[in-house]
Amino acid sequence: MSAIIQVKNVSKSYWRNSLEIPVLNNLSLEVQEGEFLGLMGPSGSGKTTLLNLIAGIDRPSDGELTVAGTDIAKLSESALAKWRSSHIGFVFQFYNLIPVLTAYENVELPLLLTSFSKAERKQRVETALTIVGLGDRMSHYPKQLSGGQEQRVAIARAIVTDPVILVADEPTGDLDKKSAQEILILMDRLNKEFKKTIVMVTHDPHAAEKASRQLHLEKGDLVGV
Repeated sequence: MSAIIQVKNVSKSYWRNSLEIPVLNNLSLEVQEGEFLGLMGPSGSGKTTLLNLIAGIDRPSDGELTVAGTDIAKLSESALAKWRSSHIGFVFQFYNLIPVLTAYENVELPLLLTSFSKAERKQRVETALTIVGLGDRMSHYPKQLSGGQEQRVAIARAIVTDPVILVADEPTGDLDKKSAQEILILMDRLNKEFKKTIVMVTHDPHAAEKASRQLHLEKGDLVGV
């Protein structure tokens, strides 16, 4: 296996007026291809910031960030957006589904920005929804689904472009215990059966147990690496 994510001496600060607020401090990390990494730490430790840097949603203030062979810190905004759409699948705590669209239409959304034909889009959407166990819910609207089912739709939307990396920010944080367990089993399957590299932020030790490796962030520093 080789490192699909290489974070080298990365720092990240935000500015509030003239006040600099450091979030990540000279952080280095490697994630191997096919790994399921759990990132833990208290609120404000920098977990989501690190996840957003890896996903190309945000840029480091300093350091190198190579993901899937590309130094994403050096890409232009348009090149970064194009790279994200083909390499990264996003799963959030809140499902971010569009209420007036069906499950099928929500999952199809990322594909509308691609060159896939309608028939190719249909095949991909149906495959993604079947993988997450919602092949019989394609025409349902979000309000007709449970929270766990909504998160499954969100995961189907994340995998429909066949990304190499899934980033998940508290994917079970808004779910009851049973639904959370089902989502974790699904994430484990995506990792083991479909070979997706997963980086998951969570504050839940039970959720982190599904990861093949766990790292802890404390005030912008990795602890126990």
